[in-house]
Amino acid sequence: MGSLAERISMKVFTSVHGNNLVYNTCWEDPRLDKKVLNLTSEDNVFVITSAGCNALSYAIGGAKHVYCADMNYRQNATLELKIAGIKELDYETFFQLFGEGRLPGVQQIYRDKLRRHLSEQSQQYWDQYIKKFFDNPRKTFYFCGTSGYLAKWINTYVNLRGMRKKLTALINASSIEEQKELWNDLRKKFWSPLMRYVVNLDTTMSMIGVPKDQRKQIEKTYGDVVPFVQECLDTIFSVLPIQDNYFWRVYITGCYTKECCPEYLSREGFDVLKAGAVDNVTAYTCTAEQFLRKNPDVKISKFVLLDHMDWLSDNFYDSLVSEWDAILQTATPHARVIWRSGGLDTSTYINNVPVKLNGQEKKLGDILDYSLDEAAELHKLCRVHTYGSFYIADLLND
Repeated sequence: MGSLAERISMKVFTSVHGNNLVYNTCWEDPRLDKKVLNLTSEDNVFVITSAGCNALSYAIGGAKHVYCADMNYRQNATLELKIAGIKELDYETFFQLFGEGRLPGVQQIYRDKLRRHLSEQSQQYWDQYIKKFFDNPRKTFYFCGTSGYLAKWINTYVNLRGMRKKLTALINASSIEEQKELWNDLRKKFWSPLMRYVVNLDTTMSMIGVPKDQRKQIEKTYGDVVPFVQECLDTIFSVLPIQDNYFWRVYITGCYTKECCPEYLSREGFDVLKAGAVDNVTAYTCTAEQFLRKNPDVKISKFVLLDHMDWLSDNFYDSLVSEWDAILQTATPHARVIWRSGGLDTSTYINNVPVKLNGQEKKLGDILDYSLDEAAELHKLCRVHTYGSFYIADLLND
């Protein structure tokens, strides 16, 4: 029975991921990343594309080049559209597009200025979706894509439950004490039996990019998804300051503000990118391993692997082993690798990955120099706060 359930879950996840834009914004906090990556003009960065927000942040931070790879071409199409907009639009128009998530007349602007900068596959995608996603009177871009559809549903639920006024007050709160008081009032009403049921569905997890293998990492610690999400929301709304938490603001309101937005949407960040840094970002539609195998001469000093190793931890373990072999082939000596996990401890599947180094068989854990204390302290400050753990490791590969 369990095996059948897992097969069904995998089919749902594959269907969601294979046919949709999943992430319309990045769901990892680049403030933590940039603190530990210590980017310089000598650094080549590799990152899973997601929505491209963080790749642009690394470029703003001075990286030599940021190489992005994603199996889902729609994610790369989103990054390509951002790059095109930075090159062709003034700041105010660009902010309307990706800050407010709505730009009236976008089709004409797209045809005249943006389309020529896109790859053929991205052109085909945005030819079909540019108006639907960015010139829709009923919703903004941030209520599109599977994560956006889920956010839209939750906002409808919030409205029907009469929570909108207090939730708006919460995200505009000026102190932790005020946040705590408002969340205490909202918490019980939010966690109705219906919400518990919806959060626990595999389909819901698939919509935000959580496959069964990653869910297992969460369940090892929490037994179920619901208590994990409850703990996350309690921290976000009553422990961490909400004023600059653009991750949650955008899904509660459907847009950013200029005071609360990703770095590429700030005036300063936009200007750095437009001045030339945006040319240091490129996207490839393939797996991480495929990119590294096809580009052996590109030596990477910083790897940002997001949470995707959770996806490979069980049913695709051979792919995890092969990916690390490719990482070691392209990494500079003492390259830094950072990643996240839904669970509290990735050592059960990461450290035992068999690797070859200088002709010798080793376990991956033997050549990773972890900064566990630093990672744990930074993880407490994560504004997203939907991961169980954060990891910083340097390769001992010279």
